[in-house]
Amino acid sequence: MKLDHIKIKTLGELKNAGYKSKSIKDELRDNLLEKIRNKEEVFKGVWGYENSVIPELERAILSRHNINLLGLRGQAKTRLARLMVQLLDEWMPIVAGSEIHDDPMCPMSRYAMELIKEKGNDTPITWIHRDERFFEKLATPDVTVADLIGDVDPIKAANLKLSYADDRVIHFGMIPRANRCIFVINELPDLQARIQVALFNILQEGDIQIRGFKIRLPLDIQFVFTANPEDYTNRGSIVTPLKDRIGSQILTHYPESIDIAKKITKQEARLDNRQSEHIYVPELAMDLLEQISFEARKSEYVDAKSGVSARMSITAFENLLSTAERRAILSGDSETSVRLSDFMGVIPSITGKIELVYEGEQEGAGFVAETLIEDAVKSIFPKFFPKIEKLQRKEEETDYDELVLWFFEGEGFDLLDDDSDADYRSKLDAVGPLNQLIKTHQPEISKEDSYFLKELLLWGLVAHKKLSKHRFVQGFQFKDLYGSYIRGL
Repeated sequence: MKLDHIKIKTLGELKNAGYKSKSIKDELRDNLLEKIRNKEEVFKGVWGYENSVIPELERAILSRHNINLLGLRGQAKTRLARLMVQLLDEWMPIVAGSEIHDDPMCPMSRYAMELIKEKGNDTPITWIHRDERFFEKLATPDVTVADLIGDVDPIKAANLKLSYADDRVIHFGMIPRANRCIFVINELPDLQARIQVALFNILQEGDIQIRGFKIRLPLDIQFVFTANPEDYTNRGSIVTPLKDRIGSQILTHYPESIDIAKKITKQEARLDNRQSEHIYVPELAMDLLEQISFEARKSEYVDAKSGVSARMSITAFENLLSTAERRAILSGDSETSVRLSDFMGVIPSITGKIELVYEGEQEGAGFVAETLIEDAVKSIFPKFFPKIEKLQRKEEETDYDELVLWFFEGEGFDLLDDDSDADYRSKLDAVGPLNQLIKTHQPEISKEDSYFLKELLLWGLVAHKKLSKHRFVQGFQFKDLYGSYIRGL
């Protein structure tokens, strides 16, 4: 029921308007059913969960369950919890001045009951917007029962001249103050076991105890917990009786395709308008960027239990554009296009986002990051050019023979980090067999994208041991694999 929250100011006016109390779980359920009937998108901006996580989450809401979202980092667990706010009524009436959002039709606190007893239908009410009905707490080892549930406040007792036996000296914690709201506890396993025990009665019976006061408060809260399965072994665990009291546990996952991953990255990346307007990003560059995360999730150097967050691709994309922007400024170009060599600028985004196993630690984070980029090139390469087999007969001809011969007979060439766009393109255009391969295998490619594809072809031949690539201070040098050594002999 939609009421005029501007005109209704007292309990009597609220009754006359026909307001009826509803629990938050019923509120979420009713609004979700309406959206489903109207075929409205409920969880906007969350990609890749349409046929997995979101249906399970909707079923949990329809079942009026408290929910635990279980998954590795960077899987939009908190995002899902925050989007549940959109399923609440836009405005909710409370008794004016109530600490725990007392329902005017069904007050719980001593303050609200005494106020209504005193003023009756003239009891003032206020309205809170649904955006104010979201409470969030990160579970850390220093969280106390007093933080979550409440404690006796000696200052309040002194100011009101009350004894500690009076329940008015209680200072309510975060959970009672989140009454009739969504309350999220992130990283639940990090919460100490004794603190988790304090949640039992709230989840099941709804009553709380504070310093000997047994206060029957039928709290009306939609709990959403988030947890990382890695925490179960490394830092803590969810105690079994608490898990038993959580209605639905929903498993989240990483994007299952490059296209979905690209949508997430483009949506979440924080870009300057100048970067968006003056830097062209080939779609192939976005594919390669996302492929790095896919390679990391199956790499022998990366700890799979820790996961590889979607934030890695987002920050890598931001770094990629900043690398191209800096290069353009140094070379005097007003506009530029992303190059494959710019990917060296995303290494700091990779090294800070992956947990390495012992072998990875031995090799070093920088080496692992470069390896992931090369593995991504190797994976994308067969989508555009003929596959290079590991074992080939010596006399067998391949599509790449002329290009390899070009490097064998010449001195190779250098692509400098700070080359202007004109220099960069002229260097690549000067390699005849490179241009011919692009025309043969990718004749429909646009001119803007063709230069990135040329560079991908060179990197791909390096990854397949057909050419050599050497990184020096100012850029990359591409040469044949053995020709220079043979000519020296």
